[in-house]
Amino acid sequence: MIRILLLEDDLLFAETLSDLLEENGYEVAHAPNGQKALDFVYAQKFDIYLLDINVPLINGVTLLEELRGSDDNTPAVFLTSHKDKEMLKKGFLSGADDYITKPFDSDELLLRLHSIVRRIKKDVVESVGLLVHDATHKRIFYDTHELELSKKEYQLLVLLMCHADNLVPKELIMEELWSAGESGSEGAIRVYINRIKQLLPQIKIENIRGVGYKLVS
Repeated sequence: MIRILLLEDDLLFAETLSDLLEENGYEVAHAPNGQKALDFVYAQKFDIYLLDINVPLINGVTLLEELRGSDDNTPAVFLTSHKDKEMLKKGFLSGADDYITKPFDSDELLLRLHSIVRRIKKDVVESVGLLVHDATHKRIFYDTHELELSKKEYQLLVLLMCHADNLVPKELIMEELWSAGESGSEGAIRVYINRIKQLLPQIKIENIRGVGYKLVS
């Protein structure tokens, strides 16, 4: 589960936002001020920071500057009512990945978070059993042996590994494997799945007919 640190001093808004995020599968820790947020960061690891700028004790920009100064590269999004360009510029210079201005549309926030989550999962070196993904060099190993994969087979196996033991819908596979200018097909997906199964008879990939595929760890 993706863990989010929410820095927000408006308690009612924070509660509403936490409910929204939790309903969409995120785990949320809420900090009403910058010092509390810093305490949370020292105590546990987060996948995304959602930071209001104008909060008590340590503002969001200063907090992120401190975190980046300690080599914390966790993706950060500013939630702010600030329309001052200089403040936003300072926020990005402090290491922010994105910002969204309050009030905002819930769907827009969720889409931006989804984009960050996809990037996180692509960057992480995944291991599922004896399968190991070397994201830096775009290689996958099984029991120390590198697999000979085509580009699409590699992308598909990475996607299955990132969602191990969970169903990966065909629509998501199509989105990941083919760009807007390319034409993919369910038949092509089946070919790639069968090829992966031939390379890895030791692993189990379930076909949920008409819906998608699942890599069983």
